[in-house]
Amino acid sequence: MIHLKNLTKTFGKENAVKNITFDLSQGKCVALLGPNGAGKTTTLKMIAGLMHPSSGQVELSSGGGDDIRKYIGYLPQHPQFHNWMTGKEFLQYVARLSRISKLESIKLAEELVERVGIADAKNRKISSYSGGMKQRLGIAQAMIHKPSVLLLDEPVSALDPIGRRDVLNLMEELKQEATLLYSTHILSDAEEASDEILLMHKGEIVESGSLQDVKERHQVDKVTLRLEGNVQPFKEKLETLPFVTHTDVQKQKIHVYVQNVTEARDVLLELVTKEQWPLLFFEVGQTTLEDLFMEVVNEHAMDDHL
Repeated sequence: MIHLKNLTKTFGKENAVKNITFDLSQGKCVALLGPNGAGKTTTLKMIAGLMHPSSGQVELSSGGGDDIRKYIGYLPQHPQFHNWMTGKEFLQYVARLSRISKLESIKLAEELVERVGIADAKNRKISSYSGGMKQRLGIAQAMIHKPSVLLLDEPVSALDPIGRRDVLNLMEELKQEATLLYSTHILSDAEEASDEILLMHKGEIVESGSLQDVKERHQVDKVTLRLEGNVQPFKEKLETLPFVTHTDVQKQKIHVYVQNVTEARDVLLELVTKEQWPLLFFEVGQTTLEDLFMEVVNEHAMDDHL
C-alpha cells in the first residue's frame, strides 16, 4: 500500500526522523507509538505530503504518479474549523476544495455525517460541537475524497473517556474501508485498537510488528503485590527467591518478574499467608504494552550512552 524508504527529516543540525523504512499494509490499523518528540507528527506530515523529507521516499504500491496526496486523508493533532459553519457546510466546503462537484459534495457530506455519527448535529454551528464531535468531523473531512489511507495524529489524546471511546469504535469500523495509521502515546489505546505497532524513539523505528509478535518477543510473566506500609523489606525478600529475575516498586505495588509463573504464584501465596504480610492486592499476569514500551525505550537509551 504505502512504502517508506529511508525517510529522513532534518531541522538544522537536529535529525527529527532518522532513515526510517516501513510498509503500511492494506486494511490494517497501525499505531505509531512514541513519547513526545519522538518524530511521530513529522513522519505523518511527510507521508501526507505536507512536509518534504530531507531524504528518502514515500511511495504508493499501486503507482499513482508522483503526488500520492489524493490517496491520503489526514487529521492533524489540532484540527482547525470555520466555527461559523455547520458541520454539513464544512464538509461540503472541504469537498469542493478537493475538486468534487457541488452535487457530489452535498451527497458525500450527508453520507459522512451519518457515517461518523454526527447526523443529528449536521445543521448546528461547529462552535457548539464537543471535542469528540469535532474529532468525528475531522475524521469525516479526512475521508471526504475517499482515500485509501487515513493518517490520524493523536486522534483521542485530548478527549474525555466518552469521546475517546466513540472515536476508537469509529476507527475500528473505518479500517474496513481504509488503511489507518495513527499516532498516540496512550498505550492502552494502541493495545486495544491496533493490528500492528511501530515504536519510535528519537526519530528511529526501534520496534515493529503485529501486537502479538511484539509481545512474544518481549513479554514476561509477572506477579503484582500491593502491600501496606514500607514495602522495601518485602521487596528484598522476594529478590532472594530462585524464580524471581527482578522486581520494581511503584508506590505500594511490587512488580515481581518471574521465570515460572505457576511456581511463583503458589510459593508467593504460601509465603504471604504464612508470614502474614499486609497484603491488599495480588495479581498474576504478564507485562503490559506499557512495560514493553519502557523496556524497549530504555534499552535504546542505554545504547545511546555506550
